Amino acid sequence: MIKNAPSLDLVEFIETNILPQYAAFDKAHNLEHVTRVIRRSLELVRTTGADMDMAYTIAAYHDIGMSGPRAVHHVTGGKILAADARLKRWFSAEQIKVMKEAVEDHRASASHAPRSIYGKIVAEADRDISAETVFRRTVQFGLANYPELDRDHHWLRFKEHMDNKYSRHGYIRLWIPNSPNEQRLNELRNIIDDKTKLKAEFDRYYDEETAQ
Repeated sequence: MIKNAPSLDLVEFIETNILPQYAAFDKAHNLEHVTRVIRRSLELVRTTGADMDMAYTIAAYHDIGMSGPRAVHHVTGGKILAADARLKRWFSAEQIKVMKEAVEDHRASASHAPRSIYGKIVAEADRDISAETVFRRTVQFGLANYPELDRDHHWLRFKEHMDNKYSRHGYIRLWIPNSPNEQRLNELRNIIDDKTKLKAEFDRYYDEETAQ
């Protein structure tokens, strides 16, 4: 029988012990973000037939490594999950290994495809590819991590990030065919192709974020 929701006691554990840690992270990796990744992961479970509890837990832990250096947060997060003995209440050693690898594989810049359907699910769920979300998170991350930059240099950083990650030759990859992200990515690329439109989007979100 396919479950329609994660186990209640697992949800209680995650919401009490894991999700509150995201309050310490930047706006691009906060509680709102992880909640969205959890929701999207559970939606993808229903189309892939994966284990609901595993997908839920992976999503909850996927950015927990932001407690350390961002560049290796996926590796750190995998280690944190694997070392959390409390998870043995719900999962076997083999399941925990698969979940650890899925957290490690979720980064958009990964050079290899995720090793399991669980890595593909969380990688896909982590892709907030709506134009509004991508643009706002990029501005937020720049302001939080490079406060010394002026507006012009924030724009240059923003434009470079869009080109490197989301453009037609960018490194982002989608792993689940016909997911909603395919259409969103194409819409985003159309904006990136038009630098006048892209600059207008940057100005909009930069003004909103710096006015707060």
